[in-house]
Amino acid sequence: MIVLADCNNFYASCERVFNPKLKNKPVIVLSNNDGCVIARSNESKALGIKMGEPAFKIKDIIIKNRVYVFSTNFALYGDMSSRVMSILRDESPLTEIYSIDEAFMDFSAISNYSELAYKIKDKVSISTGIPVSFGVAKTKTLAKVANHIAKKYTDDNIFIMNDSIKILKKFPIHKVWGIGRAHSNMLTNYGIKNAYDFMNLNESWVQQKMAITGLKILRELKGVQCFDINDYPKRKKSICTSRTFPKDSSDIKYIEQAISNYATRCAEKLRKEKSCALHIGVFLNVNRFKNSDRYQNGFRAAMFEVATNDTMKIIEVSKLLLKSIYRKNIFYKKAGVIVGDIVPENQVQLHLFNDSSKDIKIRKLLQSVDLINQKMGRNTVRFLAQGLSERQKLKQENLSPCYTTSWEDILKIDC
Repeated sequence: MIVLADCNNFYASCERVFNPKLKNKPVIVLSNNDGCVIARSNESKALGIKMGEPAFKIKDIIIKNRVYVFSTNFALYGDMSSRVMSILRDESPLTEIYSIDEAFMDFSAISNYSELAYKIKDKVSISTGIPVSFGVAKTKTLAKVANHIAKKYTDDNIFIMNDSIKILKKFPIHKVWGIGRAHSNMLTNYGIKNAYDFMNLNESWVQQKMAITGLKILRELKGVQCFDINDYPKRKKSICTSRTFPKDSSDIKYIEQAISNYATRCAEKLRKEKSCALHIGVFLNVNRFKNSDRYQNGFRAAMFEVATNDTMKIIEVSKLLLKSIYRKNIFYKKAGVIVGDIVPENQVQLHLFNDSSKDIKIRKLLQSVDLINQKMGRNTVRFLAQGLSERQKLKQENLSPCYTTSWEDILKIDC
């Protein structure tokens, strides 16, 4: 059996762990610069607050219903996720971390999987305070369906799917894992309204319309396992680092520093997973709501001669790409750097005139920089292109303390 463990309203739950007064209260978490809603408690959902809705549009709802609003605290959420996933891995060695709040576990060799699911749920709750739902079924796709039922229709947040037919007849096609909006609309046009209808389609027709992934989803709904548990992280195909600016800016120096910071983050991520990138792209976006008459978005890309994770090379090329798309007197809202064509660093194809001795020195230097920044804090050692002064901080008016990752924010109890 496959088990999907999914943390309930994860970001909101992380805030509640250290702030008991939030229990049973409406809570929302906003995106960077306190822009849009990216997480909601069940109480907020009941008020009609939608995912992705701009905060300024629901100001009246927030005030009227006394909704607790928080800025994103990724340091806290990431650490709480690591604690939950560590517990899951202890109980089930074959565990695939699917996202920050979801993990698949393989219970195929366990006979008392129901008992183990309850044990893990209690252990996570006691150790972290995070509520978790468990969906148990024969395949990953069915486990997703079971988890949905566990969250919505059970009191103990655990559902074991034994008879799937009755459930799949009522399960909307657009909610099936792996079926996106385009395929969902296409299937609806053909009269396919639920998972059961989809499961009974001709396999050749499904493969023709939805490729091999669609065929695998169909077979998984029938109880045939097609998607295995991957207990090792996959190498990323691309890495993107981007941010919206706290204020729209036309200052080329400020934007250059931002791009250099994003390039630095991309290089750090590459080195962390022992990879190199051959392709790089830079983009600049304006605020289309303020610049409808001067809509200007730019993107440029380039290829390195040799795949690299050298921060200095990535910054150099990203700044050149920025200059080719920047336009004076236009206020930009967002910028980002994307690296792609990622390969393992031990499989990089060198060229004839490559200076290996220089590469070794740079690699050692960057390893030392990473180690210092890891121990002493990000940007303890930084590149000049990133700027000497502190960057303008994100707008985070409702940021909660980093209870688990900062000594300054650790909870204090007066006895």
